Amino acid sequence: MARDNSVAVLFADVVGSTELYEVLGDFKARETVGRCIDVMRRATEAYNGRVVKTIGDEVMATFPTADGAMNAARDMQTAISKGEVVSVGGAPLAIRVGCDFGPVIPEERDVFGSTVNTANRVTSQAKAAQVLITENMVANLGAEWRAAVRQIDLAPLKGKSGEVAMYEALWQSEDVTSMLPTIKWGEEQQKKPRGRMRVRYLGKEVIVDPSRPHATLGRSEENDLVVKGNLISRLHARIEMSRDRFMLVDQSTNGSFILNRKGEELFVRRDSVQISGEGVIGLGRVVQPGSAQAITFIQED
Repeated sequence: MARDNSVAVLFADVVGSTELYEVLGDFKARETVGRCIDVMRRATEAYNGRVVKTIGDEVMATFPTADGAMNAARDMQTAISKGEVVSVGGAPLAIRVGCDFGPVIPEERDVFGSTVNTANRVTSQAKAAQVLITENMVANLGAEWRAAVRQIDLAPLKGKSGEVAMYEALWQSEDVTSMLPTIKWGEEQQKKPRGRMRVRYLGKEVIVDPSRPHATLGRSEENDLVVKGNLISRLHARIEMSRDRFMLVDQSTNGSFILNRKGEELFVRRDSVQISGEGVIGLGRVVQPGSAQAITFIQED
């Protein structure tokens, strides 16, 4: 087996690429995404990084140093935000970046390990034009970059026990100049989470609480609640507990619909929304209470 190596692992992807294909059509959208990938590749190679692979609208790269990964992330964001890549028809373009630092296992032309998994999951938490990194990355940064990061939240990540500290790297100089003080997560502020949420589908129930801070929903058998349907993604959404709040985080193509007890309807796609009280969730379509596709949730104190 290959020897473990500690590196910075970076994922970068084009935000809203599905909408690009809808607006521009397959050929023009693919050409636009390809130019974004070229920008990511050049930035990676400029700082001694290696593009391990590209998957659709996403690049995975490794760097010998954390600073190199951050320099590349900054150059990627700067190029895209300043319009180095302009889509046909003027459709807006943005990317998001996530990084972790730690050991990986090289195998042929790929790398594996928990560092890779964490970097990928951190990227899924980032918003457009944002760079999110882990505490391991911060610990390996030089003084200049360390001064340009701030802790923004604690979040549960699949495969990690408890909540993981998330840091935003401020890649624009004006943001660094006006940066607010880092949020302090002292014991007095880290209140012990309270309450739980019961989530049920076709007779199966999972409970989201401090001991199990998230549950996944989708048609893949690896989900906590497996929901089949043509409009449902393999890993469609998750319900997660963050302190005293419960969030529905959608990561699907067709989005998720929430209908609460008051009859109010919410829609979320590739984003998150707070849910509370009780109601039903529909994956990919609106559902009514009692229907075969309805996922019910009930929050308890």
